[in-house]
Amino acid sequence: MSFKCKALLALISSATLFSIQSAWAQEDQIEEVVIWGRSLQLIGTADSASQGVIGYADFSTRPMARVGELVEVVPGMIATQHSGPGKANQYFLRGFNLDHGSDFSTFFDGMPVNMRTHAHAQGYMDLNFIIPEIIERIDFQKGPYFADTGDFSLAGSNSMKTYDVLDEGFTELTLGSRDEIRFVTANSFDFAEGTLLYALEHQQTNGFYDLEQDVRKLNGLLKYTGDLAGIPSRITLSAYDSDWTSTNQIPQRAVNSGLIDRFGFIDPDLGGESYRYSITGNFELAESWDLNLYASSYYMSLINNPTYLLNDPINGDEFEQEDERRLFGGALRNETEIELFGVLVRRTLGADARYDNVDELNLFNTLSRRRIGTIREDKAEEFSIGAFGELQFQVTDALRATVGVRYDYYDGEVDAFRAQNSGSDHDSLWQPNIGLAYRLNENIEFYGNYGHGFHSNDVRAAVNTVDPVTGDPTDSLDVLVEGKGSEIGFRYDTLEGFNLSVAYYTLKMDSELVFVGDAGTTEPGDPSRRDGFEVTSFWEISDQLVFDISGAKSDGHFIGLPSSENAIPDAHDLVYGAGLTYAGGNGWTSSLRVRHFGDTALTEDEVVEKGSSTLLHFGLSYEQDKWEIGLDILNLLNEEDDDIAYWFESQLPGEAAAVEDIHFHPADPRTVRVLMKYKF
Repeated sequence: MSFKCKALLALISSATLFSIQSAWAQEDQIEEVVIWGRSLQLIGTADSASQGVIGYADFSTRPMARVGELVEVVPGMIATQHSGPGKANQYFLRGFNLDHGSDFSTFFDGMPVNMRTHAHAQGYMDLNFIIPEIIERIDFQKGPYFADTGDFSLAGSNSMKTYDVLDEGFTELTLGSRDEIRFVTANSFDFAEGTLLYALEHQQTNGFYDLEQDVRKLNGLLKYTGDLAGIPSRITLSAYDSDWTSTNQIPQRAVNSGLIDRFGFIDPDLGGESYRYSITGNFELAESWDLNLYASSYYMSLINNPTYLLNDPINGDEFEQEDERRLFGGALRNETEIELFGVLVRRTLGADARYDNVDELNLFNTLSRRRIGTIREDKAEEFSIGAFGELQFQVTDALRATVGVRYDYYDGEVDAFRAQNSGSDHDSLWQPNIGLAYRLNENIEFYGNYGHGFHSNDVRAAVNTVDPVTGDPTDSLDVLVEGKGSEIGFRYDTLEGFNLSVAYYTLKMDSELVFVGDAGTTEPGDPSRRDGFEVTSFWEISDQLVFDISGAKSDGHFIGLPSSENAIPDAHDLVYGAGLTYAGGNGWTSSLRVRHFGDTALTEDEVVEKGSSTLLHFGLSYEQDKWEIGLDILNLLNEEDDDIAYWFESQLPGEAAAVEDIHFHPADPRTVRVLMKYKF
């Protein structure tokens, strides 16, 4: 999407992971300057080479095809899509195919976005309820070296914070190719003992596919910032509702034979609907305690058909995945400085709890979106509690040492359609972490990190005794899956707008969650290991021109399998992105960005591969007084790349037997969008 409004960035928050208050105090004295979060010096405050902060100016200037690409501001992150625009994106980081969020977590004003024991995929991370113009800052960290993140954070995590107050209200209209219309309006004003901020978004589009996507999305946000009973508070209400039609991944042979073109479809009935209504509260209590509470009501119905006529040649293989739940939770955190054995220590303590009550956890056979059979019609309850503590010792002026530990306890209960699959289970896990940071001088700091983390499995996999489709006996799985990671690296900062960070990382997992194409869902796989290098740099060439680049090269494989059969499908081992942004101060802003992810094996023996993808995006805008007009051109060179590809069996109408084939989802062709904005 096009998010071109340029704003001064307020990077300060009491809950920030970094102690940047002093930096903001200095920047606040500079008049009419764009503050780039990536230019902030993190030497002396960051705990690893791959940790960072991104402000609104860093992503408001870049053209985006979809809201899920917000996470692409995290260096090395890729967000694509294999289905309709209303569902969670497909994410890639550090050589992981993260599917819809299996090992990368997102928090929105403190509320976890990832869904566990989800009808479509474990860790399901749908960002469509977020209005990007209201995101003030994104804090990110990679690897399991941090005690405060918990589930789905083995590869990394990010925390999105919304604005408390807007410098100016605005109304924005975007018109794009294929009947795309996006309308956003937002403002803030004094209310009671604080400030009230509101934002509304409506989007509709038909997309570039032969089957019109007919997207209809509504988003709303209302946030109060001020005192409640004398307690500094932030209360955020958000509401999201969407429905859409999908063109899923299609078989390569259907295109080669001329049956359909690259943007064609096999089953016209695919699509879905979803809503999410949430309330989040953040409260600054006495003695430096921060309390976060949240509650959410969520629903998703998704119609899918990856194999067409493979299993049922009469009615077809179309199915519906349905998920309806209420979730409640919160977190308590305290950070303070103490003296221990004559050494200054930063002590961090915290605890979090979450309860998911899943009323509908269903899988139905469907025909033309009509339910004709039940495979699963389950209910589930899942409760978790976690506690953590970290001590960071300022050993010398140059050396910091961090030790921490986290404990998680999960308890789940399933009431299944098949009585044999009902039951309960629980699991727990201790996760230590340690880190060192050595500041060589004011420009260079070295880091070493080691830690344990985890992702949870679908609780049904822990209690199931029979396959819900075949009735065959199945083995139960652990609720929690451990991973162990390490990282060494350094950060270089000139204090004059240039920084560079380099990291070498490893990550070993007891079981990797993998997407199974012919089942349309995520399933636990074999143990795996990854090693890789990551480089990130930001250069503020002048007050008007900035350049950023990031790249990662990884090597991953399943453990315990022959070398000729241990490749991890869809795990892109080379990713890089770069951008050149001009913010002239004369009203003109422009951005040119390239995004590349390399080829990858689609089978464990590496016989079948997906080709690489390189896309170039361009954006240009001009602002005068209260008005702004902008132009975005996505996929500027009109490359015929694929967003995603899988290798599995399917059977098309007219075929006598199943055929193994590449099934791919094409990247959008060249897309033109025009933006008009008025500030008030």
